[in-house]
Amino acid sequence: MCVSRFLRCVGVSLVPMAIICMVSNILLLLPELKPRFLLEGHVTREATWATGLWGSGLLVLLGARAFVQSSKTKGCWAFRSQMLCQALYSCVVLLAASGCSLVSATGLSQGPLCLYNSSSGLTWGVPLQPLPDRHSGYLYNQTLWSGVCMAPRSVVQWNVVLFSIMGITSALQAVLCGLNILNSLLGLILGQGFGRNRVSGRGQI
Repeated sequence: MCVSRFLRCVGVSLVPMAIICMVSNILLLLPELKPRFLLEGHVTREATWATGLWGSGLLVLLGARAFVQSSKTKGCWAFRSQMLCQALYSCVVLLAASGCSLVSATGLSQGPLCLYNSSSGLTWGVPLQPLPDRHSGYLYNQTLWSGVCMAPRSVVQWNVVLFSIMGITSALQAVLCGLNILNSLLGLILGQGFGRNRVSGRGQI
C-alpha cells in the first residue's frame, strides 16, 4: 500500500540523518577533539544547546521507530488511528528538526566562540559575528577564517562544516516529516485500501 510504504521509507531514511546530526553536534562540542574546551565553557553557544542530540537526534529516532512500526498495522480502524498518531508524531519531529536547522543557521552566521586578540589582550568571545560597523559576515570573507581566532585551532572551519552538515540534514528531516504529515492524513481519510484499490483498478483495465 502506498501510504504504508511511504511511511516506512520515511522512517528508514530518518535514521541515518539522525545519526549524522548527533555525531555533528558531538563534534561541535569537542573542538580539536579535546574535551577541555567544553569543560572550560569555551564552546560555541549554539553547540551547547545540543539540538542535534535531542532534537534532530533522539526525537527523530523515536519518530522513525514509530513510523516503521505503524507501517505494519493491519485493520481499518487500527490503521486509521495509527495514521492520526503518525500525523501528530510527524508534527513533533517537524518542529524538532526545524528548531535544529534554525539553531544551526544561527550558529553558522554568528561564528564560533574562540580566543582572539582584542584591544585589551587575548580574550574569549565571538569576534566574527556580523556587526553594523564592521564586516557583514565572515562566511563571505575567508581571509578572516585563519587570521582572527587563536584557539581552538581551525575552529572556524570546524564550525562551518559541522553546522552546515547539521543544518542541511535537519532541514531534510523537516521536509520528510512535512511530506509524512500529508501522507498520514491521506491514509487517515482514504484508509488502508487506498494503494491496493488503485492497483486493482489498473489491473482490470
